[in-house]
Amino acid sequence: MHKYLDIKEEVTQALKENRPVVALESTIISHGMPYPENVEMAKKVEDIIRKEGAVPATIAIMDGKIKIGLSDEDLDTLAKADHVEKVSRRDMASVISKKVLGATTVASTMICAEMAGIKFFVTGGIGGVHKGYEETLDVSADLEELSLTDVTVICAGAKAILDLPKTMEYLETKGVGVVGYQTSVLPAFYTRESDISLRLRVDTPSELASMVLTKEELNLKGGTLVVNPIPKEDSLDASYINAIIDEAVASSVKEGILGKDVTPYLLKKIVEETKGESLKANLALVYNNAKVGAKIALAYAEEKQKA
Repeated sequence: MHKYLDIKEEVTQALKENRPVVALESTIISHGMPYPENVEMAKKVEDIIRKEGAVPATIAIMDGKIKIGLSDEDLDTLAKADHVEKVSRRDMASVISKKVLGATTVASTMICAEMAGIKFFVTGGIGGVHKGYEETLDVSADLEELSLTDVTVICAGAKAILDLPKTMEYLETKGVGVVGYQTSVLPAFYTRESDISLRLRVDTPSELASMVLTKEELNLKGGTLVVNPIPKEDSLDASYINAIIDEAVASSVKEGILGKDVTPYLLKKIVEETKGESLKANLALVYNNAKVGAKIALAYAEEKQKA
């Protein structure tokens, strides 16, 4: 396995010393926004994690290697490249063997983080069951990965473009714990609340760290999903954003957009229709997740020292 892993020295040292490390995906850089805003966002997320006392590890596939922790040069390459493969579980072997540039999704970032021994991963929102599932059978690989891979994912809920009740039903069927961080209802990405109640809630990083450690000691496989609401001041009006999402979904069906092209199409359409307000909200929730994720990773490292 080590021949495919290229772990940044800063990350290697932190893992050796049992210091907190937080994984970050790279699809948000390559497919989420234009240059140079994407690099600025990536560096700010890493800075937030460092300020909280953890080490960031942005993950991407470059030159036939899984890079765990990117240099400034790597970030620039990823952000500027004309073509970057969007890599989920099914694509990993192909992209690595062909030595082409690949950005990791939630699913593949989880896989790579587990390979490297990283327990926590921060993202914006996970994928899930798409609207119109009855016709398309479109379900993100993120959900299956959460049932398989021992990584705790901190996000602002599933992306609001999805069918949230069906997404939660899928996660329940797979036995994935969905834990509200200071909330008893599922956040809906751009907004703080949905009408879906959560069975699990924690109010402090140490509570969550204790839960994750207990899960490990019980040898319970699969990931944990921590849902952290967007800050109040950055939340969009629910009726406003939901109407725009419904229009974007209808447009994607009309244009025949399918598979892994659906999410980037919808997010781009929503940014256009909100005149950039949805992008501002997206950035705010990512930064908030980075802060909370780093605090949780730090609390976990402290709990491990006590154990």
